[in-house]
Amino acid sequence: MSFNTWRLRLVFWIGAILVGATTLLFARLSELADQLFADWAQSHDLLPFVVTPGALIVIAYLTRKYFRGAEGSGIPQVIASLDRGQHEHFLNLRILIGKFVLTLMALFSGASVGIMGPSVQIGSSIMLGMRRFASFPAEYYHRGMIIAGGAAGFAAAFNTPLAGIVFAFEHLSRSLEQKTNGLILITVILSGMTAMALHGNQPYFSVSGGEFRFDPELIMAILLCGLVGGLLGGLFSQMIVTGSRLLQPFLTRHPFAIVGILGFIIATTGYLSGHSSIGTGHQEVNAIVAGTQAFDPWFPLYKFIATLASYFSGIPGGIFAPSLATGAGIGQNLAHLVPLAPVAFMVLTGMVAYFSGVIQAPITAMVIVLEMTSNQGMIFPLMLAAITGSTVSSLLCPRSLFSVLAGSLADVSKPEDEQQQKKGAD
Repeated sequence: MSFNTWRLRLVFWIGAILVGATTLLFARLSELADQLFADWAQSHDLLPFVVTPGALIVIAYLTRKYFRGAEGSGIPQVIASLDRGQHEHFLNLRILIGKFVLTLMALFSGASVGIMGPSVQIGSSIMLGMRRFASFPAEYYHRGMIIAGGAAGFAAAFNTPLAGIVFAFEHLSRSLEQKTNGLILITVILSGMTAMALHGNQPYFSVSGGEFRFDPELIMAILLCGLVGGLLGGLFSQMIVTGSRLLQPFLTRHPFAIVGILGFIIATTGYLSGHSSIGTGHQEVNAIVAGTQAFDPWFPLYKFIATLASYFSGIPGGIFAPSLATGAGIGQNLAHLVPLAPVAFMVLTGMVAYFSGVIQAPITAMVIVLEMTSNQGMIFPLMLAAITGSTVSSLLCPRSLFSVLAGSLADVSKPEDEQQQKKGAD
């Protein structure tokens, strides 16, 4: 094997370790920011009505002024970079810094956002930046590095290496060249091992839904969660697509007034929910499944609205973790309304069904929850719930949410950048 081949592989491996370490730092800081705001809001009930709208306006201003391309989840930006070669707009050091810092600011402001999507964009930016250290063939440069970095970021964010691999092939690669598959797998594994070495092999949600056994009532419970979760997940996706289009003229003319209103909505849902609708929702999911959180039938609605408002504001932040929390709340409600199975069982199936309905990637949804909960006995229920949720969701939102958003980004990013360059020249 030639020296250049070894250097190429070494650059991939070093990039993987950097992605894993950076993502783990990002995850730990996001948990800290989330917890600090929750503690602060509990002690000062009404101040979020001032702080959250004001902070979101500042974050939106910084995003529009200095970090255009860092808004929202980050997954549509990676897909746009893969499909249309727009990595210069969405995957660079400026975007990496903006995504990292502004997502933490969003969590510290009470927004209902997650870190999975941002971790994908950060990982792709880091890996693509490694190209300066070796001469890469076109198939590695244009697709392999972006996919490997995004999958590595996905894997390290929630300590779910298998889900990172599945995400790469189900959501990113699609037509990836076969020769790059091995490097992607190794990249994801190294990134996950880095996070595991620094943090330990701990599941993201320390819960158990129990062992699955064939039972007509359990099958009915899975299908019920799949139907309801899929419908609501599809509704969420379609509202994102339609709402983004309808709000765009208002955001263009009065951006900060709209962001302030959305921030007030987030603060209101936080107040009404006892502040359980803010942040990623990680603690709420753990409490719901463990049965330590008081039952609140309105929680999934508050989380649903807070996540919509956070996304519409245009601040950096993902929808994966908030969607998992919304799905857990839906499963908990169904367990109380139609007690066909244990609460933990319906929470997990509801979580997968709703999440699969939002992203319309059933294998990714099933594997990520399976790895998060470390519960091998739930493979069949989660698989059935994921497939049902994704199928039902497609009736309301025929196209994948991230594909639609990526198409919109591709249409507007270049003209906006060119306009900014023109203004700078003038």
